[in-house]
Amino acid sequence: MADRTAIDTIKGYFYQFDYAIAKLLELQTDTDTIIVEGIEDVDINTATEEIAVQCKYYAKTEYNHSVIAKPIRLMLDHYKEVTNGTKKRINYKLYGYFQSGQTKLTLPINSTFLKDHFLTYSEKKVKYYHHTKHSLTDTQLDDFITLLDINISALEYQSQVSKISNLLMTQFGCNSFEAENFFYNNALKVIKDIAIESNIAKRKISKSEFLTKINFKRVLFNEWFVTYKGQSKLFAELRGQYFTGLNISPYERLFIIEIPNTNYVRAELKDLILTISRKWSKLSAREPHTFCPYIYLHNILPQELLELKKELFSEGFLFIDGFDFDGSDFNPKSISKQANSSNSIKIKILNKIEHIDLTIGEISKTREIYQFYNTNPFFDISYPNVKQAQIQFSKLTDINKII
Repeated sequence: MADRTAIDTIKGYFYQFDYAIAKLLELQTDTDTIIVEGIEDVDINTATEEIAVQCKYYAKTEYNHSVIAKPIRLMLDHYKEVTNGTKKRINYKLYGYFQSGQTKLTLPINSTFLKDHFLTYSEKKVKYYHHTKHSLTDTQLDDFITLLDINISALEYQSQVSKISNLLMTQFGCNSFEAENFFYNNALKVIKDIAIESNIAKRKISKSEFLTKINFKRVLFNEWFVTYKGQSKLFAELRGQYFTGLNISPYERLFIIEIPNTNYVRAELKDLILTISRKWSKLSAREPHTFCPYIYLHNILPQELLELKKELFSEGFLFIDGFDFDGSDFNPKSISKQANSSNSIKIKILNKIEHIDLTIGEISKTREIYQFYNTNPFFDISYPNVKQAQIQFSKLTDINKII
């Protein structure tokens, strides 16, 4: 029960964040803004209006007036300050999804309905009248109602996600995979990060700032996105997008992998290297075009790289690293020579990051670069004719599940 409650709570946060993302994408001008966790869950500011939105997701709850009564009373608290001249006049919106019961509410409401069903309540057998507490007249309550928009037939959770995906595809001219795994993933992180800021000024973001922050194509291992997607499903989709094919094309593939600063295990890295070699090599004499992958290990200590090479060599795993003899300089022609059944080269190891550019420049075949980073991308050279992917990971073993 506790686990289901926690999942429902997390889904409620996602729904609120998704609503904020959708509203940002729908803003008419780049200077329009929203505030996350402002007066309400999402405050929308445009040139023509300011609206505070209370956003609720009750997937397992039947609608009853009491469920939305407290949020409406909180809105009335703000309205009271407006009548006192201490707060700016704004619009209010209650946006909620319910499993059922929407027919219980007939809109529009009047002041009598407002008082009877939303402003009158009991606690510990004591009845309270919220309008009386604020000394608000029926005329003022009617005015409040003109500012209040109640929508209890909001989009269902997945429908809202689909709406966001369509908005992102329109905004960036991308496909559905890119919309979800790049731009939506980025958007979730941006909204989550500003939502936890203590300073309300830092919880404000304009449409143009938002679009700039999410406009990059790399897969983030964002814990919120992984929670939404599910780790197994995320890995499967990445594998399907980048690393699945009935016939592997004879391309020159470079795997650039950041070695985590913590929890590094040589056996895991060695297993990953063997997996990359096995899946992305074709050395049979029957193959018309033989090939094997390149690998660069970022942040690995020189001595550890040496020990790793010794282990691979001692186990009969043949590789080259672009050094023709002891004391020689790195030779991109040497490392880019074709692997085949005769020389049995199973992988090509690049020792330094600067060797990547030299090697890419030497290769004339179709090239692909897959960068797996643990914290931030570290190789940022862009090649116009080279397919490049940037994928964030948490553990080295995650990469095995993707490729």
